[in-house]
Amino acid sequence: MKSNYHFKFEDLQVYQKALDFGEFVNKQVEKFPNHEIYKLSSQFIRAADSIAFNIAEGSGSTDANFIRYLKMAWDSSHECVAASTKARLREYITFETDEENRRRLTELGKMISSLRNHLKNK
Repeated sequence: MKSNYHFKFEDLQVYQKALDFGEFVNKQVEKFPNHEIYKLSSQFIRAADSIAFNIAEGSGSTDANFIRYLKMAWDSSHECVAASTKARLREYITFETDEENRRRLTELGKMISSLRNHLKNK
């Protein structure tokens, strides 16, 4: 169901892909063992959600400030690479799932970098 209230950042494809990635990670961490709830599970989902959160938060500000928030989103994507690797090493996710995480994060990283460069060159 579509909301009657729309925010401009919701039109950004990078924001939509970041939302999707957060949901993809959420499904993964639901299967992690209970002893990881306040450790890897929490860290991974917070980092994944932070990508979209930073895009949304920075979008309503100046270009310079948005660039700063996009850098934080990019940093969070790198944190997700480490979390995904840890999840694979602990055998909570498969190699294929780790590869899919990395594929999505690579795409998000490129999109974030492109948007940052666009804003810098305006």
